[in-house]
Amino acid sequence: MNNAIFNIGRPENEHSLDYAPGCKERKALNAELDKLSAEVQDIPLIIGGKEVRTGNVGDVVIPHDHQHVLAHYHKAGEKEIQQAISAALKAHKSWESFPWVDRVSITLKVAELISRKYRFVLNAATMLGQGKNAYQAEIDAACETIDFLKFNAFFISEIYKEQPHSQPGIINRVEYRPLEGFVLTVSPFNFTAIGSNLNMAPVLMGNTVVWKPATTSILSNYILMKIYQEAGVPDGVINFIPGSGSLIGKAAMAHRDLSGVHFTGSTATFNSIWKLAADNMSNYKSYPRLVGETGGKDFIFVHSSADPQEVAVAIVRGAYEYQGQKCSAASRAYLPESLWKEIRERIAEMISRITVGDAREFSHFMNAVIDENSFDNIMGYIDHAHKSTDAEVIFGGKGDKSKGYFVDPTVILTTNPHFKTMEEEIFGPVMTIYVYKDKDFEQTLNICDETSPYGLTGSVFSKDRDALNTACRILRYAAGNFYFNDKPSGAVVGQQPFGGARGSGTNDKSGSFLNLLRWVNPRTIKETLMPATEFTYPFMKEDKCQNRST
Repeated sequence: MNNAIFNIGRPENEHSLDYAPGCKERKALNAELDKLSAEVQDIPLIIGGKEVRTGNVGDVVIPHDHQHVLAHYHKAGEKEIQQAISAALKAHKSWESFPWVDRVSITLKVAELISRKYRFVLNAATMLGQGKNAYQAEIDAACETIDFLKFNAFFISEIYKEQPHSQPGIINRVEYRPLEGFVLTVSPFNFTAIGSNLNMAPVLMGNTVVWKPATTSILSNYILMKIYQEAGVPDGVINFIPGSGSLIGKAAMAHRDLSGVHFTGSTATFNSIWKLAADNMSNYKSYPRLVGETGGKDFIFVHSSADPQEVAVAIVRGAYEYQGQKCSAASRAYLPESLWKEIRERIAEMISRITVGDAREFSHFMNAVIDENSFDNIMGYIDHAHKSTDAEVIFGGKGDKSKGYFVDPTVILTTNPHFKTMEEEIFGPVMTIYVYKDKDFEQTLNICDETSPYGLTGSVFSKDRDALNTACRILRYAAGNFYFNDKPSGAVVGQQPFGGARGSGTNDKSGSFLNLLRWVNPRTIKETLMPATEFTYPFMKEDKCQNRST
């Protein structure tokens, strides 16, 4: 038996490929895009390591060409949901006893498989199924996924070596047990990396999971599931069950052995999970851990000392990368009157160079939004601005869903800081700008803080350190990830742990040790080397020398 005390060194972040014209990486990615485009895959459920086909199928389509079917996927019914829960509970008995070094080894093998063997197919699936361009897919499906896996392997070694103080004759230690039961994981469409981390973070800590992927990310998520199996994740540790969110959620949330929920998605859905947990509280063996990252209404706040070019780039990149479908995407901006004209001109020039189209054509900065419901929702907000007397659409404002779900990069200018598109999450390529008088800097900071129910990300642009400090103080709770002179998106694992509070979630900071701590149930063990042999204490003995006054 290897009795070495094992330690994982702090990793470096995965280097992203640039896919420049003519390079071998670009050719490899294009080959996978062509291959996936020419196939129609049949995606089963995977329960206890076995493929399950229910015959109740749905389609995976390309957002930029919604008549093109990439895959058919089988949907879980009530029977399959219960089978997945049973498989997870059965696997828990052996997986929790796996040496942690073996769990780390499997985790790191997943990272190596993605980096060396499956990078291009995973990126291609993310591009085709989720509408990302090559760069956005690379930094998500490849780099961030790998970073989560490698950094979590480092964080677990840091957690396990954190032990209490012992005194002479006493040995104290903490055992970091997994949660008792199964974890329900509910992943979103917009980040393949999140789909991976929602599962692999609890699994690394010894838990077993039932995974409900978003229907619009099933292709890339299925590829992840196959990679997990190849890397040696035992049967039943991760159970992959696409299907109805309400059906899966209701069954899993009512189960006695639910130990936790790892969720990324809408605030409304997470609120319903909390309500289901409350309704079923008397049934549970343990209080379930509810960990969620939800909505955002992320801001860029600009001081009069800021550089207009830097602000314009942050607005365009922050609002329109991946069509604004990041929970961290910038969607409202507060600009000083003195800089507005110049910033507007620079934004206009950049937007004039943005093209929207097929993800396989690398020249496009933007691609299609994820599906018809999203398209209709986004266009509804734009139409509201068109009709309002409090706002005007100054750039973009058009959409076309005849072939793909395309929405132009849109800027709304409002005179009302509480206009609908300043307050509500849109999840699309729509930026709303409010111009304030320079003298009202602090007053407008307070408006920014009080406007939205969310608290995910935000940024402040200023060359004045005092202004930055003032903004940091007033916006203390407005963002869980706060940026000085940068766009409010693009958090990197191990550098900017991600998460927000208020209506944006539980702020358990994925990409750090804090998230992993949510998936353990610590037990303190005290060992006394020489136990007591007499129940009395010395103070109880009579002191014959003591004088008592009467």
